[in-house]
Amino acid sequence: MLHMRDVWVNWFEGEENGYNVCEFFEWRKEDRIELLDQVAVVKIHENLFDYIENSLQELPEELLADVYKQSYIRRKSQRVELEYCFLATDGNRTIVVDTIGYHTPVRKSRLVPRQEQQLLELVSGEPPREYYMDYLDCEKQYHILSPDPALMKGLIRKERQLKQILFMALDQLYHDAEEAEIRYWYTEWAPDKYLEIQQMNFEEAWNALYRDIQVSWSKKHEEYCLTMIKGQPFFEKLWELQQQDDNVKKNVR
Repeated sequence: MLHMRDVWVNWFEGEENGYNVCEFFEWRKEDRIELLDQVAVVKIHENLFDYIENSLQELPEELLADVYKQSYIRRKSQRVELEYCFLATDGNRTIVVDTIGYHTPVRKSRLVPRQEQQLLELVSGEPPREYYMDYLDCEKQYHILSPDPALMKGLIRKERQLKQILFMALDQLYHDAEEAEIRYWYTEWAPDKYLEIQQMNFEEAWNALYRDIQVSWSKKHEEYCLTMIKGQPFFEKLWELQQQDDNVKKNVR
């Protein structure tokens, strides 16, 4: 079993989509950054890497057995074992996983660039390990609360997270609003379509609104989202968290 020492990680917990496990240049000062004393390294095939990166489902039993208590974190003067923690790569991409004792990839992190390059050099001559899973080929289903990566492509961390808040608010609107309210919100987004919108039923208006706002991200999206969530404490708190300092972590190299 290969290992790496002194690995910096920034844990993103409960993220089923890889685009929410932020790259190093998007790390923030307030993120939970830790230094792992030792991490087990596993080279795997691309489909298993995709599965780990973009799901929260159970990991192969053989993989869990291979990495069992092979990784450590130093807390104060103690070197503490991590039950199932490992660094996975397909030879091109990398991700760190900690199951916190479960059999699913609960916490995930990217690497700092220098250590990512070290890892790729470390495994360059290694064949990928074979792990059997009979559900690896199941196609993942994306939806409004778990958006397709294509809808997040090209967006920075703050934009992705604000877009997800907007999608959450739109999903709530679908379940709570009456037809007139849906028409109102679609008209707020596209006032030039007022006459057309007035002829739409609930499903037509909601689907057209979702179809329009899911493309890209702009100042218009941001202002529209803020207007939609006004007066809703849960969404306002999420919004407020995204307005905090966006500076990346500078003191890890």
